[in-house]
Amino acid sequence: MLQASSGFSFSTRPAAIARWLHIVAALIVAMVVVGGITRLTESGLSITQWKPISGIVPPLTHAQWLAEFANYQRIPEYQQLNRGMTLDGFKAIFFWEYLHRLLGRVIGLAFAVPLVWFAIRRQIPRGYGWRLCALLALGGLQGAIGWWMVASGLSVRTDVSHLRLAAHLGTALFILGGIVWTARDLRALAADPGARPARLGMGAALVIAVLAVQIVLGAFTAGLDAGYAFSSWPLMGDAWFPADVPMVAPAWRNAFDNPVVVQFLHRWIAFAAAGALLWLAYRARMRRAPGAALAVVVLVVVQIALGVATLLTGVDIVVAVAHQANAALLLIATIAAAHAVSRRRA
Repeated sequence: MLQASSGFSFSTRPAAIARWLHIVAALIVAMVVVGGITRLTESGLSITQWKPISGIVPPLTHAQWLAEFANYQRIPEYQQLNRGMTLDGFKAIFFWEYLHRLLGRVIGLAFAVPLVWFAIRRQIPRGYGWRLCALLALGGLQGAIGWWMVASGLSVRTDVSHLRLAAHLGTALFILGGIVWTARDLRALAADPGARPARLGMGAALVIAVLAVQIVLGAFTAGLDAGYAFSSWPLMGDAWFPADVPMVAPAWRNAFDNPVVVQFLHRWIAFAAAGALLWLAYRARMRRAPGAALAVVVLVVVQIALGVATLLTGVDIVVAVAHQANAALLLIATIAAAHAVSRRRA
């Protein structure tokens, strides 16, 4: 286990490790943004093979580009939706998927290399080595989930499974939350050697759970193209819920597989999540964390505004990507507020 040999001492560097984790968190937010663009430009199936090492080098010659394009031409997305695409058109969608995968590799290195460095120099405070190793392992799992998601669209479907997309995004944001929480613990330790890791309280955990449900519904909305179902707000067409919507059986599957139901749930659970987040912001303010409280309030308002704008613009790519990016920032602010509410001293 990567671990310092003793408790907090002059040799451990909690503040430096916290700064490093904040950099990794920023890279994950960037990857979430690029992932949103990849989805909205339907670029995710342009690379049909998973080559974790050799895949870092993109096609460099015309022959290599033709070979990659030939691989893409074999899958249902090309044959049913993009037949006749030019090589230049393929290069455009290849760019976003390649950038998304490249960022994943960069994040892996940005986490693993400093972790080993801090461990060798015995600068990791006692009790944090296992947590950092777990986050690294989750990062490796995230890469495998990404390929599992892509593989769902290579043989029968013309797109990736929205359930696997939700698992991919959810894992990324879980890692992001774990990194931010750990960084907050380390910042507290740097300021006070007697500080102990915060323990997530029940109230804060429920708020995070409601936000997680809303984020998963957002992933379903993206994966099912449910945002295109109705471009009006607050009504869906001329009703709160449109009549004569075809339903699937069993009934519970509509919350996962029916685009109209998924959009409806995503619209209105947003306000339940907003109420929970505002309560958390109030609690954080009472615990003398006004910065985190204000960030949650502002980002909640911005997120709802961007969600409505995404619908009204017919899922304009700039607005939709801003909506996804703000969701990641809102998660960070929520974790900071939850940490402030849960913090304790030795």
